[in-house]
Order: sequence, then structure tokens, then C-alpha cells
Amino acid sequence: MKFSYNWIRELVEGLEYAPGTLEKLITMKTAECEGIEAAGTDSIIEIDNKSITHRPDLWGHHGMAREVAAILGCKLRDPANLALLPTGPAAIKIQIEDLELCPRYSALVFENITVQPSPLWLQHRLTSIGLNPINNIVDMTNFIMAELAQPMHAFDAGLIRGDTIFIRPAKPGELFRALNDEQYRLEPANLVIADSAGAIALAGVIGGGDSAIGEKTTRVILESANFQASSIRKTSSALKLRTDASMRFEKAQDPANTVRGLARAIELLREISPGIRLVGGVADQKKEMPLPPSIELPLEWLERKLGRAIAASEVRQILERLEFGVAELKPGVFRVTVPSWRATKDVAIKDDLVEEVGRMVGYDSITPTAPLVAASVPPGNPARKFQHEVRNIFIDQGFTEVYNYSFISEASARAFGFDPEAHVRVSNPIASDQELMRASLLPGIWKNITENARHRESFRLFEIGVEIGGRPGGLPYETPHLAAALFDRYGDGTGGLFEVKRTAECLMPGAMAKPAAARSFEHPARAADVLWKGETVGRLFELHPSLVESGRAAVLDLDLQLIRKLSAGDVKYTPIRRYPSSAFDLSVIGGLREHAGDLEARVARFAGPLLESVQFLRQYSGPPLAEGEKSVSFRLTVGSPERTLSSEEIGEIRARIIEGMRELGYELRL
Repeated sequence: MKFSYNWIRELVEGLEYAPGTLEKLITMKTAECEGIEAAGTDSIIEIDNKSITHRPDLWGHHGMAREVAAILGCKLRDPANLALLPTGPAAIKIQIEDLELCPRYSALVFENITVQPSPLWLQHRLTSIGLNPINNIVDMTNFIMAELAQPMHAFDAGLIRGDTIFIRPAKPGELFRALNDEQYRLEPANLVIADSAGAIALAGVIGGGDSAIGEKTTRVILESANFQASSIRKTSSALKLRTDASMRFEKAQDPANTVRGLARAIELLREISPGIRLVGGVADQKKEMPLPPSIELPLEWLERKLGRAIAASEVRQILERLEFGVAELKPGVFRVTVPSWRATKDVAIKDDLVEEVGRMVGYDSITPTAPLVAASVPPGNPARKFQHEVRNIFIDQGFTEVYNYSFISEASARAFGFDPEAHVRVSNPIASDQELMRASLLPGIWKNITENARHRESFRLFEIGVEIGGRPGGLPYETPHLAAALFDRYGDGTGGLFEVKRTAECLMPGAMAKPAAARSFEHPARAADVLWKGETVGRLFELHPSLVESGRAAVLDLDLQLIRKLSAGDVKYTPIRRYPSSAFDLSVIGGLREHAGDLEARVARFAGPLLESVQFLRQYSGPPLAEGEKSVSFRLTVGSPERTLSSEEIGEIRARIIEGMRELGYELRL
């Protein structure tokens, strides 16, 4: 946002400070200056837009001049002479359909207009702050917008159908051609200015091409309006159309400023279009706006909040210079009334007044001291603590954490067989490929895999985040999940699946993978449910080859909410065994498509109560085994907490397993 030093100087009586000094004052007291540059005989001060977002009055030179005058104790000149406003019946009618969306709409009609290039002083003033001169009428509206922060628009009265200006929501599918020669299809959420034939302007955003000022224009309808800030913001965002007007309206402008803009326009038009004549009085329809409630300001409380002593007379002087009304309610307590230009979502409570006093006396005048309040440890957050533990486990196993947006595209959802309509849709997406709230972490992890696979032969990734789902008639719900992936360009994928499963067992000791029917995005023969403590807590699978063309990606998807619930039980201490254990290996010959987990369960069942663990070692198929057979090797560890097992006891356990498996029809390689 650029401000002309000369323009501010014209509005502040007695301002003779050098531009560098003024820049420093504005930085300390009002907003952050990005820099100052020369523009001919002028100097331009650039303000960071974000620092004045909550101050709609500072989006114009008059508002900034008010701040400078208050800082320096100078008198502020008002460029708007309300005495110039004509009286009598208006030459145009106004009909506002919803006064909440448009609290005020004011208009004047002028005739005997001469459209021509603006005087050089006006062109220079606009170009110095980054606005392009067009013609004297349009330039006048931009001048007032830059001076009073009141956007205005001029219609060619000869192109307006009927004698009434309507302010209404757009009709479904209504077409509108804007000044930028783009055509927009509107919805009822978009507020328009219309005549009897249709939309002639998109309220608060841009004027219409069908009623634009041209060389043949002789009569003009000049509008000066006020709109609901959120409505303008939504329309601007939905149509991806940001203008100087919309940026000001979405900050909640002062409704009292509409007629001030018209008064200023009368004065300027008499100078830049000699011979111009007013037709009728001011057309002005508005919502009755109650006065902002006064604020009670205890001076003792203010000093305590501010952290320094300050005289009552100085507080009064500061607030009055900023044009607040101040009255002494009782000794040590002020009643402060807020001016209309600060009452639009800016100053509403006494804490806001502390900020006004504080910035004027300078925060550097306050001695830094630690707050004299008791510090207490906040209550614990078990969910966060649990997720930290999960994160540490996966990092310890060599996985790198990634962070993805909570938004996905419709294409990503369809790639995984998800129905886009079942997702929560973002009404105002930040990008065209982020219109859905993610119902799964998998599309994001898939994108991470495909991007990293271009540069690396193998890697391990994981993400902890929430999956978001819609709830009929209520707010969406969020379920914390973990998605982990292990990618290898050259392997057959088997090692990756076992490694991801092993990592899952680090989080959930005793977890098992049970083969399950593959979903559309999973490898047809490599998909399993993850079981723990009798519950299905997730999924272990390899991504379908069509989704990962350059390698193999093993994926683990876990429901952290359910895992945390199952982890909540008491943990019992188990003492270290006093007696040594013994281990032996067995290889079971089974069918080629038989699951190793099923074989392991059968072996464990025959081992009896002295079995400590069964560990899968390897599997083999090929000669000398028959076609369609494979050998699965296990290492069994047995022991007793009461004694050392004898070789006879170990042999008995081994023989029992062999005999039991043979009875089931399995051959063992001994």
C-alpha cells in the first residue's frame, strides 16, 4: 500500500517533517513501513498491507494523515465539504433488497459531463501510488478511493435501463460482463448492482462493461456504497478477482463515508470537468446504524495493563487527538466513545484502548518486567504424548516424517477409488487441486512416493495426520492416522512388507497381519489387515503396480485413535528369566500359496505352554521340492521360568510338533 508524502502533508496543517522522519514515526506508531522512494517532487511511503488489515481507515491518505496529526499534535484538514451536497428529490431511485449485505448506498446524478484526460496533477498523484490514469471521471473515483478509503464507481447514465438502481443477490447462473472484458457466471451468493435489465456491477468488486464511462458519456450516475465485508471477500475469492475496491470493502469500511465521498466528488468534478451540473439531490438508502457503545476505561486498570504510570491528562489528550470522545465518568474512570471509522471490527473493548495509548506513548517507554502471575503447568495432553511416542518409534526405525496438506484433488481421490462426493468439499480452496478435505492419508503419501522415486532408489516415509469425514447434520469428524511407506526400486517388494510389519510390531508388540481381499489401489496378492489385541487396527499392503511404476512401495495405514485406546491398559512387569532358553529350527513343506502365518499358528499350537516364541526365518521353492510346494523355516524358542529344560524335554516338544504337523498332512524337513 503506497502513500504520497505530499498528499499527507496537504491534509495535516503544519507538517514540515522530512520524509525520513515521517516514515520512522509511522513505523513506530501506526504500521510497518517497507520503504520510501522518490517520485519526482514527491516521496512515496510503502506500508505492509498486513499491518493495516484491522484498520480500514488507514487504507486512505486521510486516515493515515489523521494518525500523523495525532502523533505530532497537528490539526487535520477534512477534504470532504458536506455543505456541497445538494438537497431535494433525487434523480435516481435506490432499492436495496438486503440491508445486511448493503448497509448503505448513496448516489448522485451529473450532466453536461466532458470525458477527457485528467489534469497532469491528478495523473501524477495517481501514478505516484501505483494507479493508472484512464480518464477524468474514472481517475476522480480512484483519487477519492485513495484519499478517503471509499471506493466509488461511475455509470454512464445513458446506458442504464429504468429509473431505479437495484442492489440484490445475483440470480442463479446470471451472466455479467466486467470492465476487464471477462464474463462471469454468478450465483446468489454474489451481490450485484443492477438496473431493470440486469447486473451492471459486481458489488464492491468491479464495474460492468455494459455501463462503462466512454468518450460519448454526457450523464453520469456516481455511486458511493458500503457492503458487508464477508460478502465481498467471498465473492472476490470465489471468482478469483481481487481489486483495489474489494481489498478495501473486505476490511469493513465506515458506512458514514459514502456521502463524504460524494461531497469530495462534487468539488473535484467542478475542477476537472468544467460546466458539469448536478441533477437533483442525493439518493441515499441506509440501514439505521446504532451508535457504537461507549467504553468504560478505569485508569488504574490501564496503568496495570500498560505496565507504566501515565497521567490522566495524557490519556485524555492521546485519545482526543485520535478523535475518540472522552468524558470523566467518575474520578479515575473515563467514558470513551468510538468514532465511526474505528467502530468497524476495530475498537470495541477497553483492551483496544490500551493499545491506542500504548502505541502513542511508545512501547519502548515501558520497562520490561516479568509478569507477576503464578505460573502453572498446563494439563497433560495424552493424545499428543502418544503421537510423540509413535513418531519417535518410526524415526528410530529410519523413517523420515513428511507433512502434507489436509486437502486433495478429485483426481487423487478417484485414483484410490474414493468417491469425491463422499468427501468434505472446501468452499474456498487455496488451489484448484486442493478442493477436497482428505478422507485418507494415502493420496498424500502416494504423491510423496512418486515425487521422491524420481531422485532416490530407496527411502522410508511416514506421516501422522487426521483423516476428515463428513457427518450428516453436524460438523466433520477427524480421526488421527499414521501412514508409512517403504520404497525400493530394485527389490521384489517382499523385504519391504516384512520391514514395515516389523516396524508396526515395535509399536504394537504381538501385532499380526491377516491376508485380506485387495482394494483397487492395493497389489492383488499383497494386502492384509493388521490385527492387535483382537481388533483390526490398520492395513498392510503393497501399492498397486499401476500407481508406482518404477519400483515397489510397501505401505502401512494405522488408526492411531484405536491403537491408543487399546494401549491404555495396565502394563505388567515381567521379570527376566532366571533359566536359559533353548531354540531349534523346523522347516514345514506346504502349498506354494499357503500363508506362512497359518503354518506358524499350527506349529505354535503343537509346541505347548513352554513355547516362548516362533520366528519366521525364510521360505524356499524349487528343486528338490515338487512343483507347487514351498519350504517355510521357523526358529522355535522354548523354556521354563522354573528350571532349565533337559534335552529330553526339548526333544519331546520337537517330536510333538513333528507328529502333529504330519497328522495334518504336512511333511517336515529335519
